[in-house]
Amino acid sequence: MSKSKTEKEPVKKNKRRGKPKKSLQRYFDAEHGIRNHWWPALFSHEVAEDDVKGITIAGERIGLRRANDKIFAFRDQCVHRGVRLSAQPTCLTKETVSCWYHGFTYNLKDGMLSDIVASENDPLIGRTGIRVFPAEEVGGVIFVFVGDEDFDTPPLQDDLPTYPDESKRIHSPRLQDDDALALGIHRKCIGDWRLAAESGGDPGHIMIHRKSALVLALDTALSLGEPVSGETSLLVNDKGWPKSVTKYNDNIEPVMHREELNIHTYGKRVPEGLRVSLCLPSTLFVENWPLPGITQYEWYVPVEKGYHEYWQLLVKDCPTEMDKEDFTLRYNTVWEDLALKKGFNDDDIFAREAMEDFYNNRNGWDEEQLFFMDKFIVEFRKMVHKHARGVQPPPDEL
Repeated sequence: MSKSKTEKEPVKKNKRRGKPKKSLQRYFDAEHGIRNHWWPALFSHEVAEDDVKGITIAGERIGLRRANDKIFAFRDQCVHRGVRLSAQPTCLTKETVSCWYHGFTYNLKDGMLSDIVASENDPLIGRTGIRVFPAEEVGGVIFVFVGDEDFDTPPLQDDLPTYPDESKRIHSPRLQDDDALALGIHRKCIGDWRLAAESGGDPGHIMIHRKSALVLALDTALSLGEPVSGETSLLVNDKGWPKSVTKYNDNIEPVMHREELNIHTYGKRVPEGLRVSLCLPSTLFVENWPLPGITQYEWYVPVEKGYHEYWQLLVKDCPTEMDKEDFTLRYNTVWEDLALKKGFNDDDIFAREAMEDFYNNRNGWDEEQLFFMDKFIVEFRKMVHKHARGVQPPPDEL
């Protein structure tokens, strides 16, 4: 007996349960992050001369000190009694950082214990120390390389997004450009860093932004999705560094209206030159957004289990002081709230938090049922599994 059109087959559970973990094991093992990569730590202006600031990246407690306008990064934990050096910054010389508790003093370049205030001739001096991390500044952002001490540190450029090819229709600036001015925010958010990265690059989630203040203010038409029969144009760059997955919109007819569901996009302006890339270690690179000539960067930096540091930057090439003044004014009065906070990206934060219970408490990694547009996410998972330089262990194993 045939079934009626209104009678549906029951949804079949994924018979391949467990297979994704087997085929992409390194990705699913990386809940604490991936290692041997460069991560944003703080904005340059957040660490003043002779100041010490403490952060956590992938469970690693890291201290940052600026001395003679150079940034140094080190393990933020005294070898004596384990207190965080950044809890009460103490810098007695330009070459060292000292523990505020008993005066254990470490050389900034190599981390060696060079003195103890309470015991200047102590035999422990010169025999122990704290770990140091490579650190660099680009575009007003401090980056720290987190990984194995004996790992051959790659150049920072290898972990900064660039254009996936030379077919740029409209130039979109990069953080590493000479005239680039980067303005933005970072904030600690609930959520697994992997889910945050997948959500940021997810091409099928624009529905949640349909009525956002940014979209309405710019009169922008953002596609609701793509037809299942379409050809999603994905470029996977895995032949060199940086590694990236890029989505093109050139060869598809986007879905702007669904009559049967009574839903449609708002706005008439189709974004020019908009392209989205997701790069290792977890960097979203959105060309010509929110307007042509501006690039949005996002990083989803693992902090500790269930939390990530959400970085959001807008970058524009500003060759003159007037250009810098104009972009800064527009960022402070318009873009920060409208593009990076309640006008747009706060919707993404809400969505990531909504996924947490399913993935971390209810076996979501196995139970998820992905659809056509999730090819982008799958390619990112493959890229991390295949090309991540290491998987970060739990904090108690560091």
